[in-house]
Parts: sequence; C-alpha cells; structure tokens
Amino acid sequence: MKLYKLSDGIVLQHNNANYLIQYDWDALINREGLYEYLFGMIAGLPIVSEELAKAHIDNNLLPPIGNQEVWAAGVTYLRSREARMEESADSGAADLYDKVYAAERPELFFKSLPHRVAGHNQEVYIRRDSSWNVPEPEMTLFINSKGNIEGYTIGNDMSSRSIEGENALYLPQAKIYERSAALGPCLYIPEEAIPADTAIKMSISRNNEEVYHDETSINRMKRKFDELAGYLYRECVFANGCFLMTGTCLVPPNDFTLQPDDVVSISIDGIGNLVNTISFKPQ
Repeated sequence: MKLYKLSDGIVLQHNNANYLIQYDWDALINREGLYEYLFGMIAGLPIVSEELAKAHIDNNLLPPIGNQEVWAAGVTYLRSREARMEESADSGAADLYDKVYAAERPELFFKSLPHRVAGHNQEVYIRRDSSWNVPEPEMTLFINSKGNIEGYTIGNDMSSRSIEGENALYLPQAKIYERSAALGPCLYIPEEAIPADTAIKMSISRNNEEVYHDETSINRMKRKFDELAGYLYRECVFANGCFLMTGTCLVPPNDFTLQPDDVVSISIDGIGNLVNTISFKPQ
C-alpha cells in the first residue's frame, strides 16, 4: 500500500485501485498494525479513477510527513565509511568513522524538523559556504510512537562534505539547514518487511545529461533496521512517530559537487521515485 499526502486529502493506493480519503495524517499513520488498519478501511471507501487520483497527486503532492522529526544514521554502509574517511583525511578525523562503523553503538543524529523537508519535485538546497555538496540516497523508515517500523519512504540526506571534512564537530552545519532533507513521493506500507535485496538507485542530471548513476541494495548495510530504531527510541519520545534515514549507500566521486539546477533522482524498489532540483536558499 502507498499513502500520498496531498494538500486536499490523502490518496491510498492498493492493488491498482485508488481511494481518496480525508483524514488527519498523524492520526492515520501513527498506529500499531498500520497495514492491517488500512486494509480494513478500504472496504468502506469508494474507488476513484486512476486519472482523478493522478491529477490530485500531480497537483497537490506534499512530502509524506506531518509533525514528525527526521533523524538519520551515519556510516552504516562500507561505502559511507570510506567516503567519510577520505573527506576527513586532512583534518585527522578519519579514524573516527572507521571506529563508528565497527562500534556496537550506531551514529544517530537529528536531521530536520518537518517544515524544512522538501517533497517530490521540489527544490533542495546546497550551502553557499560549502565547496563540496552531494545528495545521499537513503532508505527511510517510519517508526510509530511505540518504536515499531510501520512504513518506508525515500530520503535524500543533503550533505556539505567540505564542511564535515574540515572538522567532524561541524557535522550539524553540514547536515542541518533549510531544505537539506527530502522525503517522498509516498509512504509505503507493505504487508511484510521490505525485502533485503531491495535496490536503491540514484542518478544526477545536469543540462539534461546524466552525469552520475549508480545503484546498490539494502543488504549491503551493516546495521539492521530494528537495531537503529531501538537505539533511537532508547531515551527519546516521539509522540507522532519519527522518520529515520538509515545511511548513505551511494556516493558520487570525490571530484563531483552539485550545482544549481542539477536534478537528483532517487528510486527504491516498491516505493517509487523521488526527484529534486538543486538550488540555493533565496536570500
């Protein structure tokens, strides 16, 4: 099942059927057994045409977040460890990332409040005071207020690698700023946990030409989803649930940096495609 959050309601998609519902987003998604609840709801809903559902989604789509915070996990893939060690070589902090990758405790950090999150086909920003900016595609979990994983979406964890590489203590400035996170296009709620061989792909286009493309699968990840969720909820309360980006799996080459008007496309099997255009925050 997929839930698309719109400015005028919610589109629920299941087995090629579409349903337009009016419901408070937070109240709908923050529950135990979300798939079973939605499946039971369908019987009483009128089906709307594919054309009508598509028109609503195309014209009114919002990021699939209400009053949830967005958090992120770092150095959960070997490729991420290598990239962080490379960018931090001059600062002497490379060993930090090697130790985090091998440690029992994962790296978890706050990423965004909901009002700073971009959605599908919206702009994400790069910092003017950073010389090296990249998108980071991430499988993103929706975890309810009880700490249970109920859904998935696509995340783009925008990062300023020159700032983080200068000093590891600058991580918040490298990661947390206006429109440094994107989620979308929907919240995916499968009947069972998402398969371990699920593919993640990312491409970047510049002047209508693809300048980067790569893919991997989530089974390359060192950590388990439940492990990350468990650590996040140990001493935090999330009354409306929380979104957790689970780590960077694809990293462009070190000589690549984003430019305004670049287009980043991230796809995850079963969920869909998240597209964002790169820009600076308006001054």
